[in-house]
Amino acid sequence: VQLQASGGGLVQAGGSLRLSCAASGRTFSTYIMGWFRQAPGKEREFVAEIRWGGRTAYSVDSVKGRFTISRDNAKKMVYLQMNSLKPEDTAVYYCAAKIGDRPSTTRYDYDYWGQGTLVTVSS
Repeated sequence: VQLQASGGGLVQAGGSLRLSCAASGRTFSTYIMGWFRQAPGKEREFVAEIRWGGRTAYSVDSVKGRFTISRDNAKKMVYLQMNSLKPEDTAVYYCAAKIGDRPSTTRYDYDYWGQGTLVTVSS
């Protein structure tokens, strides 16, 4: 599976961005898809995940209620709609794919990674 993330950019605090992740491969619909982010000098952290049937999970507190993950299995796409952005959301955002049906918030459980897209939120 190859993943290509896009949609990052510079936005003012309070603004919105929609990240996209295009996937290749025949079995996309069977993967758990996730978004992670890595701010400068920090560890890569879990943001959100979505299972093949659409069930979702989000990191506690940091983005819940502001970010929405979705997927279109027919188009082999995963999206992250980010609203009410804050300067602390500034990071490189990565999409990732996990084989199997057991969800995980741990980066080491994911099998495939995209190249990342930079999101910068100005105050």
